[in-house]
Amino acid sequence: MSVGIESVIDGVRLFKHEVFDSRKEQFSALAQGQSPQVLFVTCSDSRVVPHLITQTQPGDLFVLRNAGNILPPHGANHGGEEATIEYAVTALGTRHIVICGHSHCGAVKGLLSAPEDLAGMPSVADWLVYAEATKRAMTETHAGLEGEARLLAAIKENVIVQIANLLTYPAVFARHARGELMIHGWVYLIETGEVLAYDWKSRTFRGLARPVAEGSSA
Repeated sequence: MSVGIESVIDGVRLFKHEVFDSRKEQFSALAQGQSPQVLFVTCSDSRVVPHLITQTQPGDLFVLRNAGNILPPHGANHGGEEATIEYAVTALGTRHIVICGHSHCGAVKGLLSAPEDLAGMPSVADWLVYAEATKRAMTETHAGLEGEARLLAAIKENVIVQIANLLTYPAVFARHARGELMIHGWVYLIETGEVLAYDWKSRTFRGLARPVAEGSSA
């Protein structure tokens, strides 16, 4: 059941008086600066909670969220995505970028059913243009799939498309080419808690393994 604003406010009070007060040293150190090694790009979907999924702490992840975990190609959009990535890579020196899609993604579902299901949402339709290659990949390589299988295949394809878009960013491309930056494609399955990672050698998504294999970076 979704919570109302009253519960959100109660949570803020609980954080301040119980969580924050018991971890003052940690937050005092964080107030002096940040040095996250991972930029985590994911969907705005309320069911996807990066720090919960990864079991990380404040200061560990630099998080970028939007509808459909979409990254417009370099110069194509003047939103905050490119600025956020540039700052993470150049100013913070992050060494890993994770693009994490998720099962039952409404943005990808809208992409597949556009324009019918996007009536009355012109801004969403405009945004999904940056995932048009995903739709084309589905037509060319997954034409026989239907229902949830088709949606999940599209979610995986979208992660791959957005990695390709990411590599058009000069700051990302340069550091990646020098071996200073690794790029990871993930899909989080809400219903099982499993995370699938893209293996560039086999060109398939597999259960996430640790440590990251050589073929798991773009």
